[in-house]
Amino acid sequence: MALPSPKGHRIPLSEAAEQTKRYRSSMILGGMFLRPELDELLAQPGCSALRFYYGRDKDGQDTLILAGVDKDGNDMVNGMLMDIHFPCPPICAEMNPLNS
Repeated sequence: MALPSPKGHRIPLSEAAEQTKRYRSSMILGGMFLRPELDELLAQPGCSALRFYYGRDKDGQDTLILAGVDKDGNDMVNGMLMDIHFPCPPICAEMNPLNS
């Protein structure tokens, strides 16, 4: 499968805030990944994009799995994968439209 055509991933803050509010009302708030490891994941040879998967760890906590994606749209499962994020709460931004 080839990568899809660009579609413009940008949305206005008002729509982003509504989406995150709906999600928060039913699930976890969110999480944070630090840039150095994200840069390392994206810098893998052949990495053209980033894909995420929802998961649940052995303690029942929701997780987010990150994987690099090659130019054909395939997950780079033999490359670097990430799942340990800083959860919110307790590591959250100041109150803003995305988290309040």
